[in-house]
Amino acid sequence: MPSEIKNKVYFLTNKKLFFKLVFTCILLFSCTINASEGKTPKVSNDIVPKDTIYVNTLNNRAKRLRFYNSDSLLSLANEALKLSEQLEYSYGISNALLHTANYYSDAGNSKKANKLYNQALEESKKINDSHLQLSIMNNFAQSYYYFGDYANSLAIYLEGVELAEKSNNNRMLSVMNENIANLYSAQKNYDQALLFLEKSLKLNLTLKNDFNSAKTLCNYAYLQSEIGNINNAMFNINKSISIFEEYNNIRWIAKSYRVKGDIYLKQKKYEWAIRWYDQSFHLYDQIKNNRDKLTLLSGLAYAHFGNNNTDTAELYALTAYNNAKELNSIKNLESAADILYKINKHKKDFEKSLFFHELYEKVTDSLSRNENKRSLLMLQTKIERDKQKETKEVVDKLENAKLRSAIYIGSSILIIWAIITFMMSRSRKAHKKLNTELQLKQVVLENREEELQEINETKDKLFSIIAHDLRGPIGALLDVLKMMKSGDLAITEFRDFVPKLIKDVDHISFTLNNLLSWGQTQMNGATTNTTLAELNTLAENNINLLAETAKKKNITLINEIPENTIIFSDPNQIDIVIRNIISNALKFTPKGGKITIDAQEKYQFIEVTIKDTGIGMSEEDLSKVFASNQSHTTFGTDNEKGTGLGISLSKEMVENNGGNLWAKSKLGKGTIFYFTVPKGEDNYQYTL
Repeated sequence: MPSEIKNKVYFLTNKKLFFKLVFTCILLFSCTINASEGKTPKVSNDIVPKDTIYVNTLNNRAKRLRFYNSDSLLSLANEALKLSEQLEYSYGISNALLHTANYYSDAGNSKKANKLYNQALEESKKINDSHLQLSIMNNFAQSYYYFGDYANSLAIYLEGVELAEKSNNNRMLSVMNENIANLYSAQKNYDQALLFLEKSLKLNLTLKNDFNSAKTLCNYAYLQSEIGNINNAMFNINKSISIFEEYNNIRWIAKSYRVKGDIYLKQKKYEWAIRWYDQSFHLYDQIKNNRDKLTLLSGLAYAHFGNNNTDTAELYALTAYNNAKELNSIKNLESAADILYKINKHKKDFEKSLFFHELYEKVTDSLSRNENKRSLLMLQTKIERDKQKETKEVVDKLENAKLRSAIYIGSSILIIWAIITFMMSRSRKAHKKLNTELQLKQVVLENREEELQEINETKDKLFSIIAHDLRGPIGALLDVLKMMKSGDLAITEFRDFVPKLIKDVDHISFTLNNLLSWGQTQMNGATTNTTLAELNTLAENNINLLAETAKKKNITLINEIPENTIIFSDPNQIDIVIRNIISNALKFTPKGGKITIDAQEKYQFIEVTIKDTGIGMSEEDLSKVFASNQSHTTFGTDNEKGTGLGISLSKEMVENNGGNLWAKSKLGKGTIFYFTVPKGEDNYQYTL
């Protein structure tokens, strides 16, 4: 018999319970009135029976007070938890822990909040209430998102999606998809965000719930404005506002007004932006939702600054700045620092402007690094989740096959031995097939792990090059320009820095060219376009290009490649190979040295040699130069810098053209680089 029918029978047969329920209804009504006044209900312990109904009343009251009176929420949740533990009421314990966790999450105490969410989730699993579990998981994942732990947030949402699908809970499935979209939106991965938002919109259509649809439309409008589809954004936000106003939900009305203000701000319609922001601000004053209000404060600051209300803009920006520090919100701290920098620059308070500009760059740099790390963590989390899911499916199949086999065998004993033999044989085949599938799945998973490792290595190498070989020279150039602009460096003194700056800019340009070429090969974006090319001309062009560098070190560049030496390769890639090897030779050849370029036919190939009279390399250094998993670089004879990408990039390009690259070297005797390329035919027309 369902629990609702049991309660009705018990109600009709027990008058005492009837009076208890009547009193509880009166209590709920009075709580609702107090909620509108922002007061904590006073309940007489002598009159109200402290049973599960009373616990549910406390928890429901705490839930409604979340954004109105957080102190009362905590008091009610603690009382509900204490009484639930006395009654051994798991549902009440789980709900009370959830509301307490929400309190600490809203207050910025992530450690305490996460501990309580875990406890609430474990308690909910005892009663197998999937809806309660999903509610806890959604709040838990949101807490991780607010504090910047996107990987754990995504992991919980993905688990929640599985549970919602399994329990046919389309409402929570829609909520989970929408919140996953917010995760990708925070990473500026708008394509993935749109994909999940569209799933949520489709689910809302099946649910026929206008209020949930309005929530999704509000987030959809914000995303469309970020992409630049202003008309689409305005249409959807107006639609969501009309629904929220119909339901009179202050929290979502305030948020939708803020989003509409954001849309006007992007259009630089500052008066309209301020009008909607002010309405949102007035509503936020009625509730305690400091996270959403933080974003609103920054928006107000930008709008007033754009409208030339500098003092008002500064007031909102400082409030946003202080609140962001209090709640440890790096995203909002970045926007507050940016607008404060612009405001103080406009007021010509250069000291404050410089302080906030440096803070903005520091936070942006930190946020950028964190978001790159989070992106990889989100990718890794998804891969691990898929791996667990695939492995579980195979294991489940294997277990089901074993169970079926046992049933077949047990049934067959009652018939004849021949049938038993047949079923055992069939079982073995099924096991063999499933084991094969499991092995194939394992191979796929191992390949995915290798791909992830390669992605991490590529990312580490790229960041290392940017940090050490580009950031330094650019920073030095910026410092000199700032000193000159501020008057700390005279024009005559600046001229002394010019040779050094030219050298740094040349290094940056060369490094960027190599970095872009290397990046294309790593991301599978580079294509090899083979054609007939004249090798002598390619070498001569690079000698002319590097002649100035050679002249500074008094190094002689000699081209002994015979004219009309035709190769069948990608001329752009071979051009990069020749330039990298000659540049490397110039770097490690002392003043007065010589570099010779020659070529000769070897069967179906042309073998090119680039010989220098430089300092040479040991066997250990030579092996590091050709190692594919690392970049090896040292300073040249005149302290020239390098990325360590040149030889590794050249090796990849030569191999892409069907050739090989190797080298011989002795310390103090110089180095010879060899590479081969396919030979072309003289009677074909060619172009460079």
